[in-house]
Amino acid sequence: MNTRILIVEDQFIEANNLKIILQKAGYIVCKIARSVSEGLEVVDNEKPDLVLLDIRLKGVLTGIDLAKILRDRNIAFVFLSANSNKQTLEAAKATKPYGFLVKPFREKDVLIMLDVAWYLHRQKQESNGRYLSAAPSAGDNFKEIVGNGESMRDVLENVKLVGTSDITVLVLGESGTGKELIAQAVHRISLRKLKPFVAVNCAALPANLIESELFGHEKGAFTGAIDRRTGKFEQGNEGTVFLDEIGELPLELQVKLLRVLQEKEVEPIGGQKKKINVRIIAATNRNLEEEISKGRFRLDLFYRLNIFPITLPPLRERKEDIVSLASHFVNIYARKENKAITGVADHVMQAMLNYDWPGNIRELENLMARSVLLTNGPIINAIKLPGQSKAPVVEQQGRIKTMIENERDHILSALERSNWKIYGQGGAADLLELNPSTLNSRMKKLGIEKKYYKNSET
Repeated sequence: MNTRILIVEDQFIEANNLKIILQKAGYIVCKIARSVSEGLEVVDNEKPDLVLLDIRLKGVLTGIDLAKILRDRNIAFVFLSANSNKQTLEAAKATKPYGFLVKPFREKDVLIMLDVAWYLHRQKQESNGRYLSAAPSAGDNFKEIVGNGESMRDVLENVKLVGTSDITVLVLGESGTGKELIAQAVHRISLRKLKPFVAVNCAALPANLIESELFGHEKGAFTGAIDRRTGKFEQGNEGTVFLDEIGELPLELQVKLLRVLQEKEVEPIGGQKKKINVRIIAATNRNLEEEISKGRFRLDLFYRLNIFPITLPPLRERKEDIVSLASHFVNIYARKENKAITGVADHVMQAMLNYDWPGNIRELENLMARSVLLTNGPIINAIKLPGQSKAPVVEQQGRIKTMIENERDHILSALERSNWKIYGQGGAADLLELNPSTLNSRMKKLGIEKKYYKNSET
């Protein structure tokens, strides 16, 4: 192995540990630099292929300052991260590193991150921003993922890249974009594919039961614990644990999850610690950097989870896939309803292409399921999209409201009709036929904030 790596780290023990790990793996380690000026001198003299870069260094300049120079010189780099604030994290991410390594360093994490970083850098060099190969074939591993647009090709290339490793994956995207399908695809091409895939919806678990669900409990550990419960991590041992809606996990459980990731062991309530071997895939529709700034999500846990992020585009940004997705769902639900429906009329498809799909693929699927049920002939000739029954609202002086303004008014109208109740039967989400979390996401994006809310359940 001829790859030359520069370590820019002002803590001797941590830098030396990294050097030992790298040399043991066959990498050539350049001189260890403790400041930006020393780092630049080594870059000029020894021409490293990749730089491991601490954020806080000796001197006035930081690792972020050096990262900007490395990016301009087209040298790959990975940040060495400890706790930091939101502004520092955003500044570091803006330099577009190939990853973050969390202190204290573990050999396996370091080597996997280097493989990922070097692959991504080589891909960027060779493709010049274009794809190296065609999209993955729709074989068994990706059979449930529909779409061959450019954005999904990017996603599936990342799935292929990370699938065969054991690295932690964080799947990001709005509600309804298919985050669990991506997690399942990663598992299916991993070395753990014959082992369990255990999915946990963190948002659906009552706060007082989450610890027991995740880590288990012993009989008699608390009132009502009449039997021993095996937690999700034990159930997924040797396989993959998918933590959906990780942004909803309470802070006290985030601490315990961080310990699981660091120590590779769980402690059931009332029981003894147990070693586990699981791969973690997490997903969220929340902006975790914003959650960190508001004190609702731990930065150290974010670093542990955000080793390899995969961001799923909303449906409005991949409209080239709407035709294939609609056909896919029509076929599924036509078979379920035993109907000979072969497709969608052109004018219906055009209306769907013009729609913004705030509920993403889940909304499209639900609409297709409903349309199949209501259709008697071989073609779906009519479809009711949210808000289409109303004519465009015209303001004074003849100005027509934008789609965003109309969407905001439509949501406000549903909230008023439901007395500002969001969840449950008769709530705004029910009236709009949206998932409540999707509605909350759209309200946040459209500026319908809690200060507008009246006294009601939200």
